[in-house]
Amino acid sequence: MSSKEKPTLGGQRIKTRKRNIAAPLDPASFSDAIVQIYLDNAGDLELVAKSIESSDLNFSRYGDTFFEVVFIGGRTQPGTIKPEEEGDRHPYSVIDCAAQREAILPYVLYIQKTLRRRPFLIKNLENVMRKFLQSLEFFEENERNKLAIFTALAFSQKLSGLPPETVFQPLLKDNLVSKGIVLSFITEFFKEYLKDNTLDDLIALLKKGKMEDNLLEFFPPVKRTSEALSEHFTKEGLTSLVEYNEKKMFEVKLKEIKSTLTTMINEEIEISEVTEAVKQQVKDAKFPDIEVVRMLWDVLMEAVQWSGKNQQQNSNSALRQVKTWAGLLNAFCTSGKLELELVYKVQTQCYEDAKLMKLFPEIIRTLYDQDVLAEDTILLWFRKGSNSKGRQSFVKALEPFVKWLEEAEEEE
Repeated sequence: MSSKEKPTLGGQRIKTRKRNIAAPLDPASFSDAIVQIYLDNAGDLELVAKSIESSDLNFSRYGDTFFEVVFIGGRTQPGTIKPEEEGDRHPYSVIDCAAQREAILPYVLYIQKTLRRRPFLIKNLENVMRKFLQSLEFFEENERNKLAIFTALAFSQKLSGLPPETVFQPLLKDNLVSKGIVLSFITEFFKEYLKDNTLDDLIALLKKGKMEDNLLEFFPPVKRTSEALSEHFTKEGLTSLVEYNEKKMFEVKLKEIKSTLTTMINEEIEISEVTEAVKQQVKDAKFPDIEVVRMLWDVLMEAVQWSGKNQQQNSNSALRQVKTWAGLLNAFCTSGKLELELVYKVQTQCYEDAKLMKLFPEIIRTLYDQDVLAEDTILLWFRKGSNSKGRQSFVKALEPFVKWLEEAEEEE
């Protein structure tokens, strides 16, 4: 018998993939459905929230449309804030309510509740807020104030995941800034936010939005000065913000002067030239004399070439620096009050820096020898000095020198 294999049916079975056919976008129907929920519940946000929660509407697809309905009562035309000519609207939106925190806070809480249930909507909220803030010029002033109050309350209530840059960066459009629209909006925002939060909270918020050093960018170019900022925010009752800005500007200018002075010291420029340069910068920055004296001492000590563990070399380097640049200190210590401030500054640094702890009497003696400190100033500090840092040990260390001064005074 034949051992041939029996023939079998052959061929390849072709598998076909099912196609995912996406339903066409229909934001108009979604918008109408949300509007109807508002109308059915007469704008009662708690009832609206419950109805939305129980609905089977596609929020993941029409998130932007949802927030448009929340803010302005209906869907907007693509790329604008103008309402669609077709489609339903409701009169219970953020824009339609009173420009008061009591009227707007419920909307913030309502959105907060919605985001807890559907956290993916935060991106849609960002999109819509960015679009509205970039289009502030198309809103009425009263409507802009409502948006400012809403935004401030949103951050006060820590609205889930809303990043500060979403608010601050879109505001910096040149046309909005130049017309003063941004300044008006941000002023209302600051006033509302500071009702529930501290200045430190506001600064932290501005820092996250990369704006803590750029408050002047909210001002029109023709008003972009520290004086204009102080005048405007003082008039609006935001004096704490004025004080913060002045402190910030002071720190910036101080850093610039320190940088210039450090470079000139390292390059061993003539003292007379350094003195004139510092005087000009101090004049331009309107620096208080006391701050200048403190700054000079800080820069001189920072520029010392410390050798490391060798205490004697460190002492020699510090004293040599004081002697070399005594003329610079002398040019700015023009009164007994400023001389005493220098002594206090030396005292504080000697107390806080182990390298200088034992050098206090020698530094004071050097400053006296170089005519930076007067005898009366040293005796005043010795007898009635008010700085307590290390005072007891420093007074004891300075006793021999003071005794010599007193004896010299008696001889005269």
